[in-house]
Amino acid sequence: MIEYYIPTQHSQTELVEKRSRFIGQVWRVSSEEEARARIEETKKKHYDARHNCWCYRLREGGVERYSDDGEPQGTAGQPMLNVFQRENVNDVVCVVTRYFGGILLGAGGLVRAYSAAAKDALDGAGISVVRRWVAMEVPCTYAQFEGMRREIGSFGGVVEAVDYGVDVVLSALLPEERAEDFAAHILDVSAGTVEALEAGEAFKDVPWRLPTADES
Repeated sequence: MIEYYIPTQHSQTELVEKRSRFIGQVWRVSSEEEARARIEETKKKHYDARHNCWCYRLREGGVERYSDDGEPQGTAGQPMLNVFQRENVNDVVCVVTRYFGGILLGAGGLVRAYSAAAKDALDGAGISVVRRWVAMEVPCTYAQFEGMRREIGSFGGVVEAVDYGVDVVLSALLPEERAEDFAAHILDVSAGTVEALEAGEAFKDVPWRLPTADES
C-alpha cells in the first residue's frame, strides 16, 4: 500500500521575535527544479531581507536539501527541515525570510524561531494524504445523517459531498483496505437499512489536516 503526506496548498505566515520578522512560506512541489524556482522567486521578492533560508524534501529519490543562507550553521535550514521530517511531509519546499530587527537571538533563539516559522507555514498550508481510495455512496435518512458521517470518519474516510433530497446521500472516500469492512459495519449498525454502494476507485490526495488559516 502506498501512502504519503504532502502540503495541501501554498501558505504564507509571519511571526516576530525580538523585532525580527520571520516570513514563512510553504509550497507543494514535484521536482528539485520546481523547488529551486520557488526559492529563487522568494529571494527576488525579498531581495532586501537579511536571510532567505530554505529547505525542501522530495519523495522520489528521498531528496532532502537545506540552506542557512548566512545564518550560523545549523540554526535555520536543518531545524526547518526537521519540521517536515517529524510530520513526514514530502514534496514540499519551505522558505523562511528574515528581516533583522537589530537584536541578536543567539543560536538557540534562531533554531526556535526558524522551526516555529516553518511549522506555522505548514499548519497554514494543511496536510493531505495521498493513497488509493474507494469511492462509496451512502444513502440514509436525515435522522441517520450525523451518525453516518461519524462512521465514515471512524474508518479513516472523508465525506466529499452531500446530496440533500428526500433522503441524504453522502459521497465518501474510504481507504481501500477498509472499504469492505465499512460497508459490512454500516449494514450492521443500521439494522440493514443503510447499504454503502461502491462507486469506483481513485489514487489521489485528500485533505487530512485542515489549514489553520486562509492562504495569504
